[in-house]
Amino acid sequence: MLGYESLSSCSNISHFVTTRNGGASEGPYGTFNCSPYSGDREEAVKQNQSLLLEGMRCQPEELVIPFQTHGTKSVVIDEGFSAISAERKKEMLHGVDALITSIPGYCLCVSTADCVPVLLYDRKNGVVAAVHAGWRGTVNYILRETLCSMKRLFGTDGEDVTACIGPSISLASFEVGEEVYEAFQRKGFDMPRISVWNEATRKHHIDLWEANRLQLLALGVSEKQIEISGICTYICHDQFFSARRLGINSGRILSGIMLNKEEVR
Repeated sequence: MLGYESLSSCSNISHFVTTRNGGASEGPYGTFNCSPYSGDREEAVKQNQSLLLEGMRCQPEELVIPFQTHGTKSVVIDEGFSAISAERKKEMLHGVDALITSIPGYCLCVSTADCVPVLLYDRKNGVVAAVHAGWRGTVNYILRETLCSMKRLFGTDGEDVTACIGPSISLASFEVGEEVYEAFQRKGFDMPRISVWNEATRKHHIDLWEANRLQLLALGVSEKQIEISGICTYICHDQFFSARRLGINSGRILSGIMLNKEEVR
């Protein structure tokens, strides 16, 4: 597992980003796939999740992992979440691409394999969020939607937020068709800032890292409080899952963040 420098200094939260190595899964899921929605063997996923929990300094009540659909829907995990049935949890987390909580002990997770995972921490109000921002989520401003929900529900201001943009596909690797380029253009993105034209292939490339960073800046998050991993999953596919390399039926990176029940010193 890896972590972020800007979050590692916070003693009251735990976080992680998984790699491909050290687990029980096989083939395109090899070896450390922790996502239950990727088609991997249930036994292998459970074993990998157990290894993940063993590696965390603070043990969570549970890993909260949504079934993502590339939308902008967020769900708030509250104190009553642990008491509801497994079936109800499954229904509640279906079609969700962002999770928010102010309750210690719930580890909020998103699954990615080229899409952009973003972890958010509101230092002032004690709120965390995990966001799945694929190109569809990014073009529909999922980070803006999530932060607006945090402000409405918890009083979050951008200036109090630390944001980490995780391993995902880079500008150099994210070649797109005209329909994707035009979708960003229609939504008002600064195309010279987030795209380049490859003359050799006659294709556009989109910078999802910058597109999400610009959303954070527009909402008042300080540039100094935005950390970008700079790891391209497509290039570093031996260490991180990449759907463009392995296909859709493959493993997923799990990114998680949690408010600790007790501070870790």
